[in-house]
Amino acid sequence: MEVRARAPGKIILAGEHAVVHGSTAVAAAIDLYTYISLRFPTPQDNDDTLKLHLKDLDLEFSWPVAKIKEVLLDMGSHPASSPLSCSFETTKALVSLVEEQNIPEAKSGLASGISAFLWLYTSIHGYKPAKAVVTSELPLGSGLGSSAAFCVALSAALLALSDSVKLDFSHQGWQMYGDNELELVNKWAFEGEKMIHGKPSGIDNTVSTYGNMIKFRSGELTRIKTNMPLKMLITNTKVGRNTKALVASVSERAVRYPSAMTSVFNAVDSISNEVATIIQSPVSDDLAITEKEEKLEELMEMSQGLLQCMGVSHSSIENVIRTTLKYKLSTKLTGAGGGGCVLTLLPTLLSGTVVDKVIAELEACGYQCLIAGIGGRGMEISFSGSSLT
Repeated sequence: MEVRARAPGKIILAGEHAVVHGSTAVAAAIDLYTYISLRFPTPQDNDDTLKLHLKDLDLEFSWPVAKIKEVLLDMGSHPASSPLSCSFETTKALVSLVEEQNIPEAKSGLASGISAFLWLYTSIHGYKPAKAVVTSELPLGSGLGSSAAFCVALSAALLALSDSVKLDFSHQGWQMYGDNELELVNKWAFEGEKMIHGKPSGIDNTVSTYGNMIKFRSGELTRIKTNMPLKMLITNTKVGRNTKALVASVSERAVRYPSAMTSVFNAVDSISNEVATIIQSPVSDDLAITEKEEKLEELMEMSQGLLQCMGVSHSSIENVIRTTLKYKLSTKLTGAGGGGCVLTLLPTLLSGTVVDKVIAELEACGYQCLIAGIGGRGMEISFSGSSLT
């Protein structure tokens, strides 16, 4: 039996950075996915190892299950139905298992994700041999929630082959979990995210698990549903950034100019709530969709202006804005800023020729362009009898 799980990436439509200071943020799932296939070997395979194959990166790691058991002896057995956090001692033991794999220097950033894989696998399945194959449509480290999609898809696949969830193995194609199972997936994925990011907000894994959109304010997550089709051009500037440093710089600016920055954060809060209202209200026809898209474009421009006030824009982001503005398209950064990814709303009535021209111009600058539907499905699972390669 092979199980395949997929989980979507995410974008922040409004509220990034200000959310740390009490404002509302709106995040949405995108129809770009991370896929994980998981298979246990048959007795005839005579294979006693746990393998992780990162197909896109052409990297494969393996550990004898006896070695994992020896190193993680303190874990003992734990029910998969009760997610738990990784202790400091276990984290150190996992790091030693990962270090033995001699990850190439250029890919050293993957180490925490591999530790999360080992933790989630052994927590849910113990010390069984298996092979996991990972592929993804999401660029790594660009603010599109690739690590959360990995943790969600992995948790979903592992739980599907455990006794903790009930699924229809005869079902053809992708199927959804029920609400209780989704909650369990989300909790395990959050534990994986903690291993990768330290103190994640929970936004990324929640959007990836449930899909559609969420509003987030002061630790409270509210799931919301979009009632209009939305398409975005996502431009990956490929400029790396230090999220922690950018968050700190906004906080420092807020200390220097408390009154001005409070006004900025209040304005962001209003924009986020306006965006959520527009997205959730029903649409009757194409004209109504166009009117809403025009409002969202204005709100995106306002949002970008406020992010510039916070000091988190970047020359690469401004370059994308200038390029798309030539075609009368509205653009804003998404996530931490300082590089990373940029969103451009693609109105329903926009011609494909214009989109092709914009993409050609942006790619000529060395950027990566992706087109994504916004507010789509969350994590899904499928089963097959075929073997993995």
